Amino acid sequence: MLIEALGSALLGLVLAWTANRRLAHRLPARSLVLATGVAGALFGAFLTHSAFDPGNSLLVLIGAAIVSAASLSLLLRPAGRLRRRQAPA
Repeated sequence: MLIEALGSALLGLVLAWTANRRLAHRLPARSLVLATGVAGALFGAFLTHSAFDPGNSLLVLIGAAIVSAASLSLLLRPAGRLRRRQAPA
């Protein structure tokens, strides 16, 4: 279980670092992105470890990657500014 936790944390860190490199203009501060990636991966590992048998390390890592990517996607800001039409008077 310790190996799964360390692997999940490393996977979340790599996903967050990659997202920060590619989408830096749409993400908040780097420290928040990295922490969210690791926390999402650890939470995903916990969920999948609880749902499946403890022997499924590959499923635990897949679940960690999915939850980490989902939590990182919540940090994204819109690409452009939203333009609002002015209502006719």
